[in-house]
Amino acid sequence: MNTEADYLNQYDASRFPSPLVTVDSVLFTLHQQALCILVVERANHPQKGYWGLPGGFIDMARDDSTRATAMRKLTEKTGVSPSWLEQLDTFSGPDRDPRGWSLTVTWFALIAWADCEPHIASVSDARWVPIARLADYSLAFDHQKIITAALHRLRQKTMYSLLPVYCLPETFTHGQLQEATEVILGQSIQRKSLIRRFEASGMFEETGESMATGTRKARLWRRKPGVDIHLFSRNLLTD
Repeated sequence: MNTEADYLNQYDASRFPSPLVTVDSVLFTLHQQALCILVVERANHPQKGYWGLPGGFIDMARDDSTRATAMRKLTEKTGVSPSWLEQLDTFSGPDRDPRGWSLTVTWFALIAWADCEPHIASVSDARWVPIARLADYSLAFDHQKIITAALHRLRQKTMYSLLPVYCLPETFTHGQLQEATEVILGQSIQRKSLIRRFEASGMFEETGESMATGTRKARLWRRKPGVDIHLFSRNLLTD
């Protein structure tokens, strides 16, 4: 065996037991002033009838990365690609899945309710659940632990960025962004601090249109094409 090609030609992957490897995603949206996540009822064993996160095994013929797996699975359930997708963590161990030693690469994503609700409503095994009502559901595997980690990450990033905008429609007002931010954080924020960040981010442009908000009209904004999220050094709650 003189070359790497010779080595690889004779390599026996079965010599090393492999864990079960999956990809799971926590998908957030906002609806009726509540932060919601998407859960899917398991149709097969193990833990048939429990509710879990959208995900599954990697399709090595179709997916060139775990990100591709996450995006494919989320698109299958929602009918659209999420506005924001970020890797969360890897959860692993011998006891998290009754089938054996397993690991899951997890992602968290944000999407606007209006973009995907028609498709979600047509899928019998998927539903949006407000975070406050999640305790009413029997969750599969260690998915509660994953959700808790994703919620913590979402709130941390919200304090240092304008991430909640990815839960909003394509065009939105300052007031809608403030409401989304407050729902995610679970507390009120200073409007002037949010507007200051909004202007400094360079992420947005006016549409030239407005919408009625009570007795006034509010300007409509949208994300600039190709502009990534801006991170701030100061916490929004102390800015």
